[in-house]
Amino acid sequence: MNDAAALRVLIVDDEPLARLRLRSLVDSLADSSTAPGERATGAAGAAPAVVVGEAPDADAALAFARSEPCDVMLLDIRMPGRDGLRLAAALRTLAAPPAVVFVTAHAEHALRAFELDAVDYLTKPVRRERLAQALQRVRQRRGTGEAAAAAPGILVVAERGRVLQLPLAEVLYLRAGQKYVTLRTADRSYVLDESLSELEQRLGAGFVRVHRNAVVALRAIRALELRDLGDEEPAGEGWAVRVAPLDEWLAVSRRQVSAVRQALARAG
Repeated sequence: MNDAAALRVLIVDDEPLARLRLRSLVDSLADSSTAPGERATGAAGAAPAVVVGEAPDADAALAFARSEPCDVMLLDIRMPGRDGLRLAAALRTLAAPPAVVFVTAHAEHALRAFELDAVDYLTKPVRRERLAQALQRVRQRRGTGEAAAAAPGILVVAERGRVLQLPLAEVLYLRAGQKYVTLRTADRSYVLDESLSELEQRLGAGFVRVHRNAVVALRAIRALELRDLGDEEPAGEGWAVRVAPLDEWLAVSRRQVSAVRQALARAG
């Protein structure tokens, strides 16, 4: 394999045996060559990769990334001292940060990992085929520049145990029910595992809280009117916004009417 064309991999894990296993898996992908004379691409079309270093903790990994070129970091999450999530956040301050593939025994951190623009999230014990897929995704990002463009304009959400990345431009509103939050796009609804307050913090300036149970995209609001709200809280006549292209009306609480008006005025 031509190392000059290979992904340069740094393995970060506080357990020596875990680092050894990952190194063996990366090496096995490199060794699974095609016929003689053909370029080795690894298992299942995996991107060529070579391990350029190992680190037992976040500080050592950050020092390595600052001094040596590194394309991708295979990163454990739970480590003594600074954990993998904090390290991933610190890497984003580098001029040329490596891509991050989390490798962990704990699946509950997947949402936060994708908020940090992780390329993939592998659970231990790592299967060779999944590692191959993750490295191939890194290769694709490097080729298309996706890494630089993926984070802005994306809402990472958890829906019934799955982690989804939804373009903010597709989100029309989020509405809290008794036990869940519904996120609505023009095409479908998503039932989310998180609270409306947690989600609102990640939406940005293009959204406005219209009610204690609803946040709406400003670009989707076509009207703010007094309407008969029927049984909807507050019952009777009250303010509501019309959400396009669904042509749905969502109640606006009295305390939020002024804030909605101001937000619409600023949005033009």
